[in-house]
Amino acid sequence: MGIDSIADEVLGRIRQEGTYRTLRTLEGPQGPRMKVDGQEVLLFAGSNYLDLAHHEEVTEAAARAARDQGCASGGSRLINGNLAEHEALESELAAFFNQEAALLFNTGYMANLGLIPALVGSGDIIVSDALNHASIIDGAKLSKAETQIFPHGDLDALEDRLAKAAQQKRKVLLVLDGIYSMDGDLSPVAAAAGLAEEYDAILLLDDAHGTGTLGTHGRGSAEHAGLNKDQVHILMGTLGKALGSFGAFAVGSAKLRDLLINTARSFIFSCALSPPQVAAARASLSLLTREPWRRYQLQTNARWLRERLESHGLSCAPSATQIVPVILGENDTTMKVCQGLLERGFYAQGIRHPSVPSGQARLRITPMATHTQGEIFAVADSIAELVHKYAPSRIHATDSEHS
Repeated sequence: MGIDSIADEVLGRIRQEGTYRTLRTLEGPQGPRMKVDGQEVLLFAGSNYLDLAHHEEVTEAAARAARDQGCASGGSRLINGNLAEHEALESELAAFFNQEAALLFNTGYMANLGLIPALVGSGDIIVSDALNHASIIDGAKLSKAETQIFPHGDLDALEDRLAKAAQQKRKVLLVLDGIYSMDGDLSPVAAAAGLAEEYDAILLLDDAHGTGTLGTHGRGSAEHAGLNKDQVHILMGTLGKALGSFGAFAVGSAKLRDLLINTARSFIFSCALSPPQVAAARASLSLLTREPWRRYQLQTNARWLRERLESHGLSCAPSATQIVPVILGENDTTMKVCQGLLERGFYAQGIRHPSVPSGQARLRITPMATHTQGEIFAVADSIAELVHKYAPSRIHATDSEHS
């Protein structure tokens, strides 16, 4: 059977299931307005949460690094690609998170594929939330450790698994997302950290969506929850979301960094991040510290969006962050609403299985810090009108209607 025959067979099943995907083409500078397939729209489908990707300080830092150092690192970090720019950003990230050390990875996905097998292996246990990101799931598979899944956010079930693992005297890695990427809810990280301490488990927090968006200083969901630097043993964050660049990092102890340099395959066998990407991230990290209004406005915009949608009878539960879902259930209905929004000048992506459970297709709406209140209300009102047209059963009575 040739490649085309395999593709026809697999893609035929995908089309039949209603989950066939195509790529949309975006043009213009990253920001609250972009062109999607040639049409100018308000963008509510990205992760450039703080609108730093096209900030003049960030783009100038990247341009300067390209002019001075070139557009590639030239190799892996362990051969010839360990640039002073990498070491500087890692020092700045460690200082920002009040940790001893940091190590860069090329993506958040690659970070988890490297981190998890570096920490546990055959005979060890991984305890993982049922809604953890795909990169955590795949990293766990690569590690060959026994993976025990607990129902999403269920602290009693989590404690049960940790207690049984402790009785077996096996090494245990507890892995959590900080913000769950499809529902926008927060991990109960404070309670989980307490359980990890009680049962002697290592805690790895994937805070890809929390870094820069939560906490008094922007340090993410752990800071937001009031944890100190010692309660999360390893924090993974990304540079390509709130920080407006590209790449990822792990922060923790100096010995963790040394361990990863020597054992994390996705670090060892990858070409290093390019100088423009690293310089852009350094500029964004500086802006994050100097302009706290961005994360405050982001969360204000998210609250305005949730409240406006809820005033129309649309549930955004369990979101408490800048990721705001409106669950519509059926794939076809969700994509009709998504297309209707595009025609009205809004881009909020429809998300279908396997990114979310079957029957849980949804709009995933992500405001930015620089969207105006009028823009927030406009997209919410349009969503409500389209849901009323295509999925009226998803609209519930509001308090004013009950009264």
